[in-house]
Amino acid sequence: MSDPTTERGRGEVASAISTRTVQVMHEHTGRGPTKARTTIDRDFVAVVMEDSLTHAERNLVESGLAPKVLETRHDFQRLMSDELIGVVEEETGRKVRAFMSDNHIDPDVAAEMFVLEPIPEAGAVPGN
Repeated sequence: MSDPTTERGRGEVASAISTRTVQVMHEHTGRGPTKARTTIDRDFVAVVMEDSLTHAERNLVESGLAPKVLETRHDFQRLMSDELIGVVEEETGRKVRAFMSDNHIDPDVAAEMFVLEPIPEAGAVPGN
């Protein structure tokens, strides 16, 4: 089996994943990040976003409540996980076998990591 992203091109697939991930973030938090970049390697997809905190979250951080902001962000990530996994599976044509997500406050950076089911090697016998 070949890599399904080669049909459309990794750049096009990566761009679509970035755009759709920002849209999902916006739908759930009321504001999407201003920067997003997706990297696709053989069996993983990484989406790194910047400037994603809302005005309210920034106010909480300035008030010393950064841990609460991170806790809330993790809650949002759990709520969004199925939707984000669906985006990556639709765009890459491959199944996501693991998803990890985290945020950093200063600088304001978020990362979504997707581990894909491996593509069988050419000539490989399934189960061996």
